[in-house]
Formats: sequence, C-alpha cells, structure tokens
Amino acid sequence: MKNWVKIALSLLALGFITGIVVAYFLYNKPHPDYEKIDAAYTLAAADLYKEFTADKNKAGAKYNGKVVAVTGKLTKVEVKDSLTTCVFVFEQGMFGDQGVRCTMLTAYRAEAGKLQPGADLKLKGYCTGFNDTDIILDKSSIVK
Repeated sequence: MKNWVKIALSLLALGFITGIVVAYFLYNKPHPDYEKIDAAYTLAAADLYKEFTADKNKAGAKYNGKVVAVTGKLTKVEVKDSLTTCVFVFEQGMFGDQGVRCTMLTAYRAEAGKLQPGADLKLKGYCTGFNDTDIILDKSSIVK
C-alpha cells in the first residue's frame, strides 16, 4: 500500500475516534443546578412584564438565558400532569391571561401546588423569553 493511502486512512481513523470522544463528553455534560445558581436580576414580576412589553428585544437581550428572581402576588397555580406552573397575571389578552409563567422544578411541584392565589411569593427561574403573551421562566424554585 502506498504511503499517502496509509496516512489518509490513519487521519480518517483518528478523526472518527476524536468525534466519538467529543460526542461522548458533550452528551454526558452535567446540567446546571438552577436551584443553586444566584439570580442575575431580582425584580418585581410586574416590572419584568413591563420591560418586555415595552421593548421585547432590549429586555430579551438583558434577561434571556439568565436566572431571574421575581416577586409579587401569585395569581394562580396551574397543575397539568407532571407540570406545575405559577402564574403572575397582569393583563387579559385575546388568548387569555398574560404575565409571567414560572414552570417549577420537580422538587418544588408539590409545594407550589399548595400555594393559594394572592400569596406573596419570590420565585427564581431561567428566563427563556417572551412569546408575545407571557414571559417564561423555566426550572423555577421558591426562594425562602
């Protein structure tokens, strides 16, 4: 076999092995513990909603992809299957309630399900954006 064929096959094998190793480590990369991450911003849920409705691009650049803590009076708790969502409602739109929706972490689902509307509450979650009706905070936890 010619030298250049051996070199090409060696490089191909090395590239294949490198790809498998990189994929393995990326697939098994640990996820962040959102409960323990400090909030980048702490503000009232109403203020967060006002910022997004005033200028969603500017607010999105500021809050999206960050852990945000919000405070306010809880409007309602939605429980569907294994998903519990705490909702701060500020407006009624064409598609229903509009405000801040906080999807709870598994460890907080039972506690959040027992909360009563009107309770003063502080939640911390990962801001995934504004869908023109609600600001979505995923992986939320109750801050004591």
